Amino acid sequence: MAAGGEQQQAHRAGLYKQKNKTHKHGKHRTKGEVERENKGRVAAMAVTKKQRRELSKMDRRHKAGQLRRNKKDQVLAEKRRLGSGDGPPHLVAVVTLHASADAASVARLLRAEGGGGLVRVTQGTEDCFGLVLPRFKHRFIFVRPDTADLHTLLDVAKVADSLVFVLDAAVGWDSYGEYCLSCLFAQGLPSHVLVCQGVAALPVKKRADCRRALSRLTESRFPDARLLPLDTEQDAALLLRHLGSQKQRRLGFRSRRSHLLAQCVTYMPTCSDNGPNALPMGLGTLRVSGYVRGCPLQVNRLIHIVGHGDFQLSQIDAPTDPLPIQLTQPHPAKPGKVDVEMTDGGDGPAVRVLMKADPAQRESLQTEAEVDPMDREQTWPTEEELQEAEEELKNRRVLKVPKGTSEYQASWIVDDEVGEASDDSCDDSCDDDDDMMEEADEDERDGGSDGASGDEAEEEEEELSSSGRGGTDQQYDEGMDEAEESEGLKRYREARAHEIFPDEIDTPLDVPARTRFQRYRGLKSFRSSPWDPMENLPPDYSRIFQFQNFERTRRRVVAEAAQEEEGAMVGWYVTLHVVDVPPSVMESFQRGRPLLLVSLLPHEQKMSVMHMLVHRHPSNTEPIKSKEELVFQCGFRRFRASPTFSQHTAADKHKMERFLRADAPTVMSVYAPITFPTAGVLVFKQRDNGMQDLVATGSLLSCNPQRVVLKRIVLSGHPFKINRRSAVVRYMFFNRDDILWFKPVELRTKWGRRGHIKEPLGTHGHMKCVFDNQLRSQDTVMMNLYKRVYPRWTYDPYVPLPLPWVKQEQSVDENEEME
Repeated sequence: MAAGGEQQQAHRAGLYKQKNKTHKHGKHRTKGEVERENKGRVAAMAVTKKQRRELSKMDRRHKAGQLRRNKKDQVLAEKRRLGSGDGPPHLVAVVTLHASADAASVARLLRAEGGGGLVRVTQGTEDCFGLVLPRFKHRFIFVRPDTADLHTLLDVAKVADSLVFVLDAAVGWDSYGEYCLSCLFAQGLPSHVLVCQGVAALPVKKRADCRRALSRLTESRFPDARLLPLDTEQDAALLLRHLGSQKQRRLGFRSRRSHLLAQCVTYMPTCSDNGPNALPMGLGTLRVSGYVRGCPLQVNRLIHIVGHGDFQLSQIDAPTDPLPIQLTQPHPAKPGKVDVEMTDGGDGPAVRVLMKADPAQRESLQTEAEVDPMDREQTWPTEEELQEAEEELKNRRVLKVPKGTSEYQASWIVDDEVGEASDDSCDDSCDDDDDMMEEADEDERDGGSDGASGDEAEEEEEELSSSGRGGTDQQYDEGMDEAEESEGLKRYREARAHEIFPDEIDTPLDVPARTRFQRYRGLKSFRSSPWDPMENLPPDYSRIFQFQNFERTRRRVVAEAAQEEEGAMVGWYVTLHVVDVPPSVMESFQRGRPLLLVSLLPHEQKMSVMHMLVHRHPSNTEPIKSKEELVFQCGFRRFRASPTFSQHTAADKHKMERFLRADAPTVMSVYAPITFPTAGVLVFKQRDNGMQDLVATGSLLSCNPQRVVLKRIVLSGHPFKINRRSAVVRYMFFNRDDILWFKPVELRTKWGRRGHIKEPLGTHGHMKCVFDNQLRSQDTVMMNLYKRVYPRWTYDPYVPLPLPWVKQEQSVDENEEME
């Protein structure tokens, strides 16, 4: 109590009292909130869940060290096995990157006896031979592919353990060598070494400068590679030692599949019967001998012969190893895993049969799904409908029909009218008709410029003839293909028009827009608007296979392939019996081309929609149009197809590209056999003269038939009258019904305005539109329409051999000499 009997009042907080922030506990509930919600209830304990053992810091460190040591030991064991008696011979390919480089002299130096106890073993021809070094317990197989044939070079590089690039001492590599290096880097480059010839022939004072200049030249392409001279036998011995101890680069697409480079091949045609007058059936059994590489080879798996197709195996034999390091028994069979039998080898020794194919477990060659045209048919007549049809036939009336009308045709004739043509024929035209109409619109757009260019060309011809240079120009024109030149000009103009006016097309005057664009629809938002991926699928989708989860299947298949311990082990020299092989495979091998066999993983023979992420190659300058036939090298496969181009985005819908872009990655979609990533992709375009130009390089993206690719078209109009936010737009449509048909679709302008169609004005295509802001007179009104597109089924596994580069260079030199 205060003095004077007055009661003391309590203190009240002022306006500036400090207010502390509440605790930020995040989005989770506090313990009190959880207890209040549970109201005393206790959750049941999971008795079946395994208790996780918490490791201490020292235990975690020990565990990481053990995993690191196991991985290191595995890599060292794989490296030591390569070229030894337990593994396959070290496969080395000698590749020349300059026209003056001589691969034959490199092969002679490697086969010389100055390397210290080298044992030479020739494998059929001089282009392929084996070397055994008993002192180092190492063995090699050297292959000298034809560098002028690009497909041969790429096939050998797919299976080679090391590549020896032969350079010129002055300039290193030429333009074709640079072209080969681009293809090899895109495909996947194994371990490699650089050698140069001709350094010993230079003066002593210039040798160091030459090596220094070559080192600077190779740093751009090979920053870590070592440059070795190769002029004497001592240099060859150092090269062999370097190859044997070199670090091996792992390529994923070949390490997951067992593969084999043919060393010896025989062919036995299959006869129609076993009698004395048996006739060949056109197919036969191919016996291919070689060393197993990659992973164990299964006899029940399918075999892909590069460039020829997929086949089945009947059995695997174990002949004598032609390159033994020491005289021991070749790869004894593991008990309980391989059934070994002895067969008569004819004139030679008996051959052991390692395993035979089981017809019940052997994979099928079926590539497409079986299509039943009556599957889920909803129009099958009932018994009542059949009875009504019979009664109608009994009560049939006689009608007068035109002369030549059949009974079936007369049954469809109505009493008063003969019939009318349906208007639904445009539903079957799909994408081809749209492409033809767009090309016609572009031709009409460029008609005036074509006439002007024709007049200019006539004036230039008159000037050239008057100047007296007709003979030289005539010789120059003889080497030019006029059809190819005109086609290139047309492609250039299309690409240029698409770059200036992307996706814009003109509305036709003779066809209603609702008929011409009936397969298109508008989207409120390209990013968020839904599009059903199972809607209106083409008939080709009934022939392909689809995974429920492709990534999960890929991981499972790859894991099972890595854990296989049965079959022909890596390093064994075996003979594969491939059945139902055409004789063209043997003829190709007899012409000197390498024969490469690859064991396919499960499902890799089935057709689906494959997507490849590629970048346009800098050497390609010609425009490449979508759905144009191209040549693909995807992993071990080589085929022809007509891809569709689309953007590479993370959305559920992807915009189609009409041309291959040079400034951004592009996704190519084709119908092709399934291949599990990772795999390099090379895309070529074949000319009319047989040459193939590298167009794009990249990698395999995925296998997903439900990837939605939308083709966009833009209809443009001109604002005729503007009154603040409303405007009268013309030239987008040309009749009233088309405006009412496309009225729900949103409009936009090049300056960012958005709006919609309010109402049509008159009958000639004028319409009143309302926008979100003031419209400028120089702006352009546009309407975006979309439809889903699919690839064309043009898959062809048989690619014709390209014209060798040497012939092309000779033809160019001849033309220059004529000039």
